[in-house]
Amino acid sequence: MTADGAASNPQAVGPEPVPVVNIANILTVSRLALVPVFLVALFWDGGHDDLWRWIATGVFAVASITDRIDGDLARRRGLVTDFGKIADPIADKALTGAALIGLSMLGDLGWWVTWVIIGRELAITLLRFWVIRHGVIAASYGGKVKTLLQALAIGLYLMPFGAWADLPRWILMGAAVLVTVGTGLDYVIRAIRLRAAGRAKADA
Repeated sequence: MTADGAASNPQAVGPEPVPVVNIANILTVSRLALVPVFLVALFWDGGHDDLWRWIATGVFAVASITDRIDGDLARRRGLVTDFGKIADPIADKALTGAALIGLSMLGDLGWWVTWVIIGRELAITLLRFWVIRHGVIAASYGGKVKTLLQALAIGLYLMPFGAWADLPRWILMGAAVLVTVGTGLDYVIRAIRLRAAGRAKADA
């Protein structure tokens, strides 16, 4: 036994570091890699060929599903890494942003919707950096609803259903925009409170 007793005590050894190359991170990177594949399918043959719109919808659906799976796997199996914390939201925003911009470029979605959603995401990202030294704001239930509504609305816009689907598209995307703005305002309030609490604690 050594002088401090640590070398002979296996319980004194800390947990092994989580490898960067794990199933959760592989899914995250694959989602990011699917973004250009999705864009090629979306814009192929002028962007309004039914077959290629279905292919684009399928690629978007697969990429969106991996978003749910990789997060669950990372938490359940203890595979959370610094790389995953950075790459996961980047992959999410890249996929959603590519879909919104692509649909607007094709004339299927108003640009104001795209700018509201992307602007909100950029603003929240900046807020995270603004309060990061005071703590992390946990994801809210509203944020999960926002993500789901955005994915469903984008998926409906991608599907080549024709004019009869315009009303359901507007309703679903309208709900997504309202929840996007509402959760954004909630995040701003929580960020201000967190920063104020952090500064008060530092001054105490």
